[in-house]
Amino acid sequence: MFSPSPAASIWLYTQPADMRKSYRGLLGLIKQQMNESPQQGYFVFINRNKTQMKILYFEPTGYCIWCKRLAQGQFNYAQSTSAKRRLSALDLQHILAGVKVEKYRQFKRYKTPNISPN
Repeated sequence: MFSPSPAASIWLYTQPADMRKSYRGLLGLIKQQMNESPQQGYFVFINRNKTQMKILYFEPTGYCIWCKRLAQGQFNYAQSTSAKRRLSALDLQHILAGVKVEKYRQFKRYKTPNISPN
């Protein structure tokens, strides 16, 4: 399974992308539509039917494209009028796994009180 580091910059291109594009076509979208440097992060593209995904990223030896086509179902993400949206590594894993988080709530954790010796 594809999993970038949690500290990586991940950008989702929020408009439908043409999956016939390869390296140069995707690099053009990154530079012209997203106004980002292609060597600085992971860039996620999804087609109009939301059944195919490509992720372009740079390694020290060159560019890589990771592809996924769903046998059934769709990738669940919200399209927007802006060209890009920042994702966390967890957000990307949720999109890949088909999980939609509708409500997120973090509970308080118990902390041991500081007891100073007398």
